[in-house]
Amino acid sequence: MLAGCRVALPRGLRCCQRIFSWVPVVIISLVVLWSYYAYVCELCLVTITNPTEKVAYLLIFHVVFVLFIWTYWKAIFTPPKQPSKKFLLPYAEKERYDLEEHPEAQKQILSEFAKRLPVYSRTGSGAIRFCDTCQVVKPDRCHHCSVCGMCVLKMDHHCPWVNNCIGYSNYKFFLLFLAYAMLYCMYIGCTVFKYFLLYWTVSISKTFYLTLAFRLFVALMFFISLMFLFGYHCWLVSLNRTHTRHFQPSISNGPDKNGFHLGLCRNLEQVFGKKKKLWLIPVFTSLGDGFSFPMRMSCESRNPLLAAENQWEDEMTDDENQTYYETSAITVQVEK
Repeated sequence: MLAGCRVALPRGLRCCQRIFSWVPVVIISLVVLWSYYAYVCELCLVTITNPTEKVAYLLIFHVVFVLFIWTYWKAIFTPPKQPSKKFLLPYAEKERYDLEEHPEAQKQILSEFAKRLPVYSRTGSGAIRFCDTCQVVKPDRCHHCSVCGMCVLKMDHHCPWVNNCIGYSNYKFFLLFLAYAMLYCMYIGCTVFKYFLLYWTVSISKTFYLTLAFRLFVALMFFISLMFLFGYHCWLVSLNRTHTRHFQPSISNGPDKNGFHLGLCRNLEQVFGKKKKLWLIPVFTSLGDGFSFPMRMSCESRNPLLAAENQWEDEMTDDENQTYYETSAITVQVEK
């Protein structure tokens, strides 16, 4: 009886946790619904009298609104990608690992198994990254989410506002959601501000003025919050880092913050893909498979002069690049 209660209690808590985890999403949804009603019904259909202005406002608003809702939906309901079965520790190795009492011997077991895998990231001590909960050797940039209870490929963070883990499969959707949410707030704020100023030039009711002031305040508040969050993630993308491990990711050649930094253009392609016409549309275009990622050469990572030279090359134009490589080739021939 007591054992049954012990089992039932965690299940009940997990059920409550799942229910309450949707509260932030419900709050955001209610705010968006209220903003839609306030803008479309009260401002455009009732307040604005000019037909041309009314149609223009409604048309632009609905384009931004559809993109905002589309990206929010994709960020919420795109499931995080998990490591495949080949990263799962086989039964024989798992038994050896569990029976072994010495940490060094356990590290050796994991090292032998990881030789068959495209794994280059290490722990701070240089050991293979292994998840005791999921019993998998973690692929590069993969981390265990305690909220979702699973390992997530290229995990960035767990976002309560979308009730989902942001990682390889939905990071592009999350970034676009932030961008279109900012655009949505900015558009509402800018168009409402015009009528907010009418209080000082035209005689309008105080109630209507307070309603406009509240809409403007909400739009501005959300815009400022989203601006800082979006700016931070743009900085991460520009350096090809994730929020979880941007401080000091360790790779097999040693700790290197910029181990995955490939240059600004290639970093953007890692998230948004090579087809630039699809960058602003919420369809999956990220490069790779989520298990392994291109890295800077080890000599370049360790030598700051080579890293600076590579960055300089990225910033040069095509003509300058061609001249540079031709000059380099001539120099090599002379040295030989």
